Amino acid sequence: MQRRLILATHNEHKRREFARLLDGWQLEPLPASVVLPPEDGETFAANALGKARAAAAATARVSVADDSGIAAAALGGAPGVRSARYAGEHASDEQNLAKLLREAPAGSALEYVCVIAHVDPRDGGGFGYDPAFLPDDGPAGLTMAELSDQQKDAISHRGIATRALLAWLRSASAPPGAEE
Repeated sequence: MQRRLILATHNEHKRREFARLLDGWQLEPLPASVVLPPEDGETFAANALGKARAAAAATARVSVADDSGIAAAALGGAPGVRSARYAGEHASDEQNLAKLLREAPAGSALEYVCVIAHVDPRDGGGFGYDPAFLPDDGPAGLTMAELSDQQKDAISHRGIATRALLAWLRSASAPPGAEE
């Protein structure tokens, strides 16, 4: 079985690079109709997660996205999350590079930064951490979020604790001498 991922980008250069790097995975292109959110987060992680969530929500498929850029120590980490727009909203790669070279002292430390987010939309329901848990005593391969209410209640921490509470309440409210 081929493992598949939606790559949350409309950038063909990025798609080719990820295709090389993700050996053993088939990358499916993001449909052209899917609009990704603006990269206006304060961190690379926030931007990557926003794009991966948007792709997963639009396609109902496992999606990955990245946000990346350059951090110059001499510029306090700039351009950082604004790397693609460092020289202006519609600046070219050449314009961004020229600005960086003008502003960062020669020989100053530069760092490439890349954060990748993975979103699996198969949660089906539940809340909190349910989409992340594959229970040992549940149906194989299903997360807690994918279980029916009855299946979840039978094995969940809250189901177990609530049954214990009910047993205690029944015993505490029983008249003296009554048997459970």
